[in-house]
Amino acid sequence: MEGSKDVSLLDFWASVFGMRVRIALAEKGINYEYHEESLQNKSSLLLKMNPVHKKIPVLIHHGKPVCESNIIVQYIDEAWNDKSPSLLPSDPYLRAQARFWADFVDKKIYEGGKKIWMTSKEDDQEVAKKEFVDSLKVLEGQLGDKPYLIGESFGYADIAMIPFSWWFNTLEKIANINFEKECPKLVSWVKRCMEKESVAKTIPDPQKFYDLLMGRQKKQGH
Repeated sequence: MEGSKDVSLLDFWASVFGMRVRIALAEKGINYEYHEESLQNKSSLLLKMNPVHKKIPVLIHHGKPVCESNIIVQYIDEAWNDKSPSLLPSDPYLRAQARFWADFVDKKIYEGGKKIWMTSKEDDQEVAKKEFVDSLKVLEGQLGDKPYLIGESFGYADIAMIPFSWWFNTLEKIANINFEKECPKLVSWVKRCMEKESVAKTIPDPQKFYDLLMGRQKKQGH
């Protein structure tokens, strides 16, 4: 039986990518040591463990680093394949689908949300807002009438997406997006995911993201 000292996570509390890893570890019931990183003053351990990108999250297992959140979640599923639940489907096609939608989240949801609050011009923000909502509707189409993105079980694709729901409250305030109206099925999916202890205990109060973003914008003079 591994102790928490065999597994460490270098992370930052507000990172949606770090939240993925924390949810996956919680789903598998894995004990680990948590190391909070400062993004402005990166530790020597982080620079040593992720010399290529110098970013969090980094999972350290038996002294060996695994980087990039989606890759870490896959690693967790494979390294602890004796622990339930399985995060990736056993069927090769469904595994490929899960990876496809996780990649879609990184390319469309992450970039789209970031574009909204980094855009100062009203016309540009409206374009960014439409692109973001359209991407959410694509996800909603994949969800259909299923309880989760790939089927009956909460898994890899859901873990990739659910941390971004933390942004919704802020985007409603700064971009006037009514998620309940635009994507009702996706909002229901968020509520369903939040019923899981691994998710509810990992994702912070949405107000904290709004406060964090407003603080950063104030420092940058926006």
